[in-house]
Amino acid sequence: MRDGVSRNFKLYLLDVFLLLLYLQYSSCSSADSLKGSLNMDRKEDALLPEISPTGSPQPFLPLLAPSPLAPYTNSTLPKLSGLCTLKFDAVESMMGVTSIDCVAPFAEYLANVMCCPQLETTLVILIGQSSKYTNMLALNGTLAKHCLSDFQQILVSQGANDTLQHICSLHPSNLTEGSCPVKDVREFETTVESSSLLAACRKIDLVNECCEQTCQNAISEAAKKLALKAYDLLSMQGAEVLSDHSTRVNDCRNIVHRWLGSKLDPNGAKNVLRGLSNCKNNKVCPLVFPNTSHVTKACGDGMNNRTACCNSIESYVSHLQRQSFVTNLQALDCAASLGVKLQKANVGKNIYNLCHISLKDFSVQVRVVSGCLLPSLPSDAVLDQITGISFVCDLNDNIPAPWPSLSHLPVSSCNKIVKIPALPAAASGQTSMNSLSIGSHLRLLALTVLGSLYYT
Repeated sequence: MRDGVSRNFKLYLLDVFLLLLYLQYSSCSSADSLKGSLNMDRKEDALLPEISPTGSPQPFLPLLAPSPLAPYTNSTLPKLSGLCTLKFDAVESMMGVTSIDCVAPFAEYLANVMCCPQLETTLVILIGQSSKYTNMLALNGTLAKHCLSDFQQILVSQGANDTLQHICSLHPSNLTEGSCPVKDVREFETTVESSSLLAACRKIDLVNECCEQTCQNAISEAAKKLALKAYDLLSMQGAEVLSDHSTRVNDCRNIVHRWLGSKLDPNGAKNVLRGLSNCKNNKVCPLVFPNTSHVTKACGDGMNNRTACCNSIESYVSHLQRQSFVTNLQALDCAASLGVKLQKANVGKNIYNLCHISLKDFSVQVRVVSGCLLPSLPSDAVLDQITGISFVCDLNDNIPAPWPSLSHLPVSSCNKIVKIPALPAAASGQTSMNSLSIGSHLRLLALTVLGSLYYT
């Protein structure tokens, strides 16, 4: 009882503290200014329809936090089918990390850079580790349904979003062999050069693998050998061979990943598979670009109103900020993609430079001073019982968005036109308080406390 009273008293003090912070800031700035600084009260633009995974997301850091008594995890046990044969205890710690990476309020915003890569990696390693007992690197359709349901139930019971299958486009078929003809471990190891495969992928260089593709090439060779067991290529027509073979190779690549997940320890397998996942994700911009007509009208050739142009591009970018966090390399691709799109619509001037558009403007705004670019190397969110959920942001590299030119396309992680560090300049990812005004300092502190209450 005393513990309960003490906890409620502490929460009461926090509420009072928040109120005092708000009142102190309100004395030197209006409430409307506060809302603007928190990126909460953007005016809707009729020319820019809302685009997001859910269509109408709530603000990333809500001004009105949920009840301080709202628990981080559910108090009920997961409802399991009892029919799944996978060994969930083999990846228990990984599932805990996954539930935090895919935490309910933020899963959609972290989907492409953190949640879904970690979710898919955990599932691959789960099947791989379970193959030590079943000798199988895939499940049949019926078992896949039960296991996928149990997998999500466990994650949700630990605080993960309950719509992960939708967010990450995950289906029972992702647990089967698909069109790959090999799922038996013994057959796998007699078909491919397993020792060479393991040597190439046991420990990859996360910085250079995306360009050198040492492990990726070994996986592709193994997948091709598995796919060739399905049929005699000479008995099929050329176009049919190419189409069918390509699909089989992709499905067999999943089998190879699971085999690696069985031969490496879970942490080692996670580093490899998350690294390979980031190689793929960092190549493309994950954002969806709405119609640019109002930007091209204000900023096209013959532009005579710089203010109108900048207001237009800033309004457009504000809609992109509602979609997803992006990595620093993805931001480069997003800037290039939007720049090319505008150039094709007759915008010849470098409006990124003209209107001071930076790479961070393409990502979700998490702090009062800037957006948050995630590092290009794999990372995970962290749960702290005091401060709540946190993750590393590249806050100290305020890099202007590069306006694309014919001599610098395409932008890629192997041929960058702007130097982007794989890791943030500050290991902690924290913004230096010296660069903040007193008002910003108070707002930043208030957000930290709100985050603590949200997950306590």
